[in-house]
Amino acid sequence: MTVKESALSIFALGGINEIGKNMYVVQYADDIVIIDCGGKFPDESLLGIDLIIPDISYLQENKEKIRALVITHGHEDHIGGIPYFLKKLNVPIYATRFTLGLIELKLKEHKLLRETELVQIDSNSNFNFGTIGVTFFKVSHSIPDCLGVVFHTPEGNVVHTGDFKFDLTPVNEQYSDIHKMAEIGTQGVLALISESTNAEQPGSTPSERLVGGHIEEAFMGVKRKIIISTFASNINRVQQIVDATLKTNRKLALLGRSMVNVVAVAIERGYLNVPDGMLIDAREVNQLPPEKVVILCTGSQGEPLAALSRLSSSNYRDVEILPEDTVIFAASPIPGNEKAVSRIVDNLFQLGAKVIYGSSSITGMHASGHGNQEDLKLMLTLMKPKYFIPIHGEFRMLHQHRLLAEAVGIEKKNTFIIKNGDVVDIENSVARQTRKIPAGDTYVDGVGIGEVGDIVLRDRKQLSEDGMLVIILTINKIEGKMVSEPDTISRGFVYARDSEDLIRNVNRLVKTTVNDLQEENIQQWNVIKRNIKKSVGQYLFTQTKRKPMILPIIIEI
Repeated sequence: MTVKESALSIFALGGINEIGKNMYVVQYADDIVIIDCGGKFPDESLLGIDLIIPDISYLQENKEKIRALVITHGHEDHIGGIPYFLKKLNVPIYATRFTLGLIELKLKEHKLLRETELVQIDSNSNFNFGTIGVTFFKVSHSIPDCLGVVFHTPEGNVVHTGDFKFDLTPVNEQYSDIHKMAEIGTQGVLALISESTNAEQPGSTPSERLVGGHIEEAFMGVKRKIIISTFASNINRVQQIVDATLKTNRKLALLGRSMVNVVAVAIERGYLNVPDGMLIDAREVNQLPPEKVVILCTGSQGEPLAALSRLSSSNYRDVEILPEDTVIFAASPIPGNEKAVSRIVDNLFQLGAKVIYGSSSITGMHASGHGNQEDLKLMLTLMKPKYFIPIHGEFRMLHQHRLLAEAVGIEKKNTFIIKNGDVVDIENSVARQTRKIPAGDTYVDGVGIGEVGDIVLRDRKQLSEDGMLVIILTINKIEGKMVSEPDTISRGFVYARDSEDLIRNVNRLVKTTVNDLQEENIQQWNVIKRNIKKSVGQYLFTQTKRKPMILPIIIEI
């Protein structure tokens, strides 16, 4: 399964029709460059799964062609899969200074740092990976050091925007390099690969600088503790919280492992300015007057194990939320997280806290890092691509992005709305989408990568819904006859003491089934187990309308 020798190929292994696990590939002949390697957190249907990462089977089959893994920025949906990727493919990683700091944290945790080649880049870097040249340009986003990428191929230039918005007054002074983008567009862009997260949102994305004023205003009127939650990676927002803490003469405590780690990297590398003596340990919070404390924590998306969730359920060892404390959500819920966030808000109100929450347009406590419709149209206008591939969004977002592209003059037939695994081949400046490569989800469960498949997940779902019944049979090895009554154990199905008649009837049915098989001289274990599962399963469904997992265990003596 290889690309045509002379063709330029573009495809996604993650990040299409979804928010998360971004991974995109540009290939020309025998040279492959990968963009991003993200992870996605599972929903409640994927029981026991810790993380979802892209299926990289195509890359494993073509590992000798991979030249580099280029990272656009340091968000989890762009770097979260890196440690698991490196365990399969040891590829040089190219990323900016701050992004490398976050990647190094992950590699240390997985004991991969020593054996991984990390190359620091910036917007002026220039590399040649075989037939593919790579340059970069600055973009604004909600995390420092974000880049767009230009791939210079014999067919023409391909541009990947990364995640972006056009913030003309960024808090960290990292401006989008609009002049360079325009120059790239003037040189000619064969294909533009652009993110679509906010393609449904009209207008331009508000500047992050506006949020700082609202945070300061909220801090000024608070007489007790302030608990504020945001994304750990949003260093611009963290700096605004630090500034507001300083202006209100308070101390700052950090809660949550990711918050502590990311802030440490940001301070060490000069991306965050925290005055000496401002940071305090969580254990010091109760030693200070409540009007002198700000707590910055993780959990703005309702994550059950994050700091804010534990605080809301009074389950945090060193800190508690008391009546009249103020809790601020400095992030809007990601689609799908609304229910979890609402549960935490309810808990906080029950504790007597004052809560500032809701959409960013109402509270002013959040500005998206992704471009709205006018931002997306500006990128399209600057780049003037011949072909357009919208990415990083669900199908409706990709569709809306195509309409925006048509509005600025890109022909409908030149936009490719693809799925993960769909390949756009470009040869002699003509693009076609006619083939697919393997793509999908790989599940990380504990230390296992890809070991949990659909069958295991189906079993977990069945166990979670209907429980299990273990039936233990003791059979004489020589005569092939049962030497004692069956022993049936229920877990998560029925409470045995309250269902003695049901269990007794199951044992009777098992005994009858085994005796019938023995009369037919059938002694193969697999046949006996299959018949027990069938007969007991049918009986239990007629009696309870439930289908527990049935596990017959045969012991020979």
